[in-house]
Amino acid sequence: MANKKKQSKRFKPKYRIKKGDTVVVITGEDKGTEGRVLAIDTEKGKALVEDVNMITKHTKPNNQNQEGGLIKKEALIQISNLMLVDPKTGSATRVGRRIEEGKIVRYAKKSGEVIS
Repeated sequence: MANKKKQSKRFKPKYRIKKGDTVVVITGEDKGTEGRVLAIDTEKGKALVEDVNMITKHTKPNNQNQEGGLIKKEALIQISNLMLVDPKTGSATRVGRRIEEGKIVRYAKKSGEVIS
């Protein structure tokens, strides 16, 4: 059996979505659902979005969770299935980058509004 060697990339991929952004799911079971990005996994190309892609996890009782049982929690979702919500119009939009006052800022392509 051949050993699987991790492919090393020279540069980390640059994603248009960041932690704290409000996004909308554009495909899949949760299509149309909005949520806030809680975390980004750049190696897998996935994001953890609040109240999106909920799974049920079985847990045993332990010190932190005295009762155990079924716990609902968010699972990772592909970043390609997410689009940023335009701060001006509230609809899904693509993201662009431009230089303003010597800094690179992200902006919504639909309205031209700068995303903070």
